[in-house]
Amino acid sequence: MLGVFVAWFALLQAPANWRADVPRTWDDHAVAMLELPLVGLGSPPHHVSSDYYYRIPVARIPKTYPVYALDREPPGYLDQLKNEAPTEAVDFSTLHNKADWIRAGQLVFDAITNTNLGRPAETVRQLSGTPFYPRPAKDGTYPWVRYWVVKKGEVRAHFTKCGSCHTRVLVDGTDVPGAQGNLYEGYLHAEELHRGVTTVDQWKSVQRHQYDAPWLTPNPFELFQHVTAEQAAAFERATIPGVRYRTGTSHAYPPKIPDLIGVADRKFFDATGLVRHRSIGDLMRYAALVDGLETLADFDGFRPNGPLPDPSTRTRLSDEALCALALYIYSLGPPPNPNRSTALTQRGEQVFRREGCSTCHTPPLYTSNKLTTADGFTATNDQVSGDDVLRRSVGTDTRLTLLSRKGTGYYRVPSLRGVWYRGPFEHNGAVATLEDWFDPNRLRDEYVPTGFRAPGVERRAVSGHPFGLRLSADEKTALIAFLKTL
Repeated sequence: MLGVFVAWFALLQAPANWRADVPRTWDDHAVAMLELPLVGLGSPPHHVSSDYYYRIPVARIPKTYPVYALDREPPGYLDQLKNEAPTEAVDFSTLHNKADWIRAGQLVFDAITNTNLGRPAETVRQLSGTPFYPRPAKDGTYPWVRYWVVKKGEVRAHFTKCGSCHTRVLVDGTDVPGAQGNLYEGYLHAEELHRGVTTVDQWKSVQRHQYDAPWLTPNPFELFQHVTAEQAAAFERATIPGVRYRTGTSHAYPPKIPDLIGVADRKFFDATGLVRHRSIGDLMRYAALVDGLETLADFDGFRPNGPLPDPSTRTRLSDEALCALALYIYSLGPPPNPNRSTALTQRGEQVFRREGCSTCHTPPLYTSNKLTTADGFTATNDQVSGDDVLRRSVGTDTRLTLLSRKGTGYYRVPSLRGVWYRGPFEHNGAVATLEDWFDPNRLRDEYVPTGFRAPGVERRAVSGHPFGLRLSADEKTALIAFLKTL
């Protein structure tokens, strides 16, 4: 992991005539060693070959434009966009230095996820002021979505490729690229189910592709086979800002959205530590998987999306685009922290050290960069180094890592840096604040989770991680104050 940090630091210090050494994204050997074995299979998923991957056409990246809150939109703004001609966002042959590559990476970060799925601009404007958007940024824009010009006279909008999940707008309007996002996407999907824009059969078909795992008992898709449209909408509404179901997880126990700030220092990606991070090439590969390639995976003969499609029917980002994106993500920093060191936070740091919190949350990264085993899981292979695993469980909900296609039997020890601007917490976002996390009442069956709750679940224990629950009220206050300075 030190090698990744050293390489990243060297990039930041690169001279003006620096040239990117673009790795080959889809290297068969590197891909084969990218992921940990899955629970129930004993091996990682098998991904498409490099031959298949490089026969997929490279996607164009159109220039995009901000989406404003209705009461903040400049006069005539949309009409002005309709007079624009379609334009490409970036020409990678014109990049001359590291700063150019990072700026190009930001354009990829904010690119449209799929130009075939965009919505008319007027439709997205009508969502202004609804729960879909928590709040606009200081400049009046909603950073999770962007407009692009399809042709003169036609403007469409859609979620951004990375920013829709990994951009947070703070209470004061500061937008933080790379942070745990707070777009309420579930609201939109619930409304579309209510209006019949999406049928329940269409919704269930998507969940089958995303969650079906017949080698697991119970199969995570079973819960969704017989839901009604009203029940499907309830699952969507329950997916609160900061939490996001995704391919390989479940609407019933979705993971919280990870914070990408400081990702250069992380040894594993995903809450379950599924993906190894050994180089910038691994981040590029991970981005390609998240961008849609993981839907083509083969799980020992089972393909959730059916036979491999003709590669010409797909699109991918170029190696240059993925390299630029990775460089941009590596460059991201936290917002200015308003929490300063005081006598109270210094007492909190003493509590942190006395209670042994640094065993797992080791300074200066405030993570050991290791994996912890989930209750009920026993490793049966040596594909994870013993140095990478803490042989203990902290007792949190095991479903994500034992009953999903992301399941490794482990959870990644998260970093505590930046907790002051993040939330909800726990790997499934069950609690809204640090104060809730240190509330011993959360271990009781009658506890009402303050974060994510699956539909129909009013009360349940948020189990595990008992550390800090027995502290006195004053010690908890001091500890939380210290954590908010990180």
